[in-house]
Amino acid sequence: MSLRTLVFSSLALVALAAGGTLALAPWNGTRPVQAQTETVAPIETERTVPQSDAQVRLSFAPIVQAVSPSVVNVYATRIEQQAVSPFASDPFFSRFFGDQYFQTRPRESQSLGSGVIVDEGGVILTNRHVIEGATDVRIAVNDGREFAVDVVIEDEQTDLAVLRVRDGGGASFPAITFANSDDLLVGDLVLAIGNPFGVGQTVTSGIVSALARTGVEASNYEFFIQTDAAINPGNSGGALVDMAGHLVGINTAIYSQSGGSVGIGFAIPANMARVVAEAGVAGGQIVRPWFGAKMQAVSADIATSLGMQAPHGAMITETAPGGPAERAGFRSGDVVLTIDGQRVDDPSAFNFRLATRAVGSKARLERLRGGATDTVEFAVEAAPQPGPDAVATISGNSRFAGVTVRQLDPALAEEKGLPYDAQGVMVTAIEPGSQAEAMGLKVDDVILSLNDTTLTSAGAFRDIASQRVRTWQIILQRDGRVSRAIVSG
Repeated sequence: MSLRTLVFSSLALVALAAGGTLALAPWNGTRPVQAQTETVAPIETERTVPQSDAQVRLSFAPIVQAVSPSVVNVYATRIEQQAVSPFASDPFFSRFFGDQYFQTRPRESQSLGSGVIVDEGGVILTNRHVIEGATDVRIAVNDGREFAVDVVIEDEQTDLAVLRVRDGGGASFPAITFANSDDLLVGDLVLAIGNPFGVGQTVTSGIVSALARTGVEASNYEFFIQTDAAINPGNSGGALVDMAGHLVGINTAIYSQSGGSVGIGFAIPANMARVVAEAGVAGGQIVRPWFGAKMQAVSADIATSLGMQAPHGAMITETAPGGPAERAGFRSGDVVLTIDGQRVDDPSAFNFRLATRAVGSKARLERLRGGATDTVEFAVEAAPQPGPDAVATISGNSRFAGVTVRQLDPALAEEKGLPYDAQGVMVTAIEPGSQAEAMGLKVDDVILSLNDTTLTSAGAFRDIASQRVRTWQIILQRDGRVSRAIVSG
């Protein structure tokens, strides 16, 4: 077992609906920050170490006073079911008496996290895991006022969420200014601001320990800032700021054996956070670029075979038929080295940098092919959206009532790690308590066949699933495995 444990930085408080006492349960996170000191000599950058005792005694207080009003506490309430019997989890009793004999009762749990105001109209950016599954979300601002908020965006791909104050009474909220997180350098000073352990707003300082960290979370856009600024449970969604008082990251996760800070924290870069925040301010829909190609990292052996001095870049292994990459002239074996002059070390770096480009803009991609490099002007475009016939929701008196499916296309197949020519329909949503949920269907299941009929479209699934039959023969793919099930009608 690894000695490192990844935890998220929200703090979960659990209170039984029956009036029980509060019990603390960690739900942890991380936050990094950047800083700049005053320039005392004309050097290549504005960064410099302290040059005198007076500079050493300088304080972060002016930055904190300017930024702290933009950082809020986030309270997310959930209703869960708790077993009444102390034997409910005992396999012996469950085996002989069955789970139906063990009653449950609702309990109320509350997670504590942090958030950052990104728009004067009361739009807040936080982590998705702070508010996931919440039935009620509230924020508390710096002066103690509390506001109910609506969840505008829950973005699983970045673990970010956007909240909007429901009724601010015409108040104007102090919004933070975004920095260009690409300007960060390892060693820059940063401040982390959040609400650790629910004790109240707290500021910690540190440096940027590393950039472009991957393997931290199972998200689509891994490109984390690492910091040694102290991060603890409750800091998730808080601000990582530089010495100009600008937001450089959203604190998200930490490596820890105890659940507390050990000096290894991670933040989502501001350039990605800005994309989600702007979508929330505009109305709630994130439109991301689509390259239309599968890629792999360039290993040392591959680099040698290509005549590269050192391994870096993202190698294309397959292009989506008719997709943007293919139309731009890319093919298998090409290596993308930079985007708009910014180095691409691996596919994660490529995905992150492309995702921060605006749809409709142009990006310059440096390409290695056949030992020579050239530059391709790439038109950044969104993945094609499914038409009305590509999506079907089943309702009424059907065994599949409550399920929504989408016909597989190259963009969806790439997102889910399936072959571009994958067939069938994918489950995209299931209504809680529905017939489909009782049947055992899960989101991301791919239904390949119903009653010996191969599914080639969502419309075909709707037509068959709406029929009334005595039994259903279902062939589906789940987690890469194909299975067959027979379900009564």
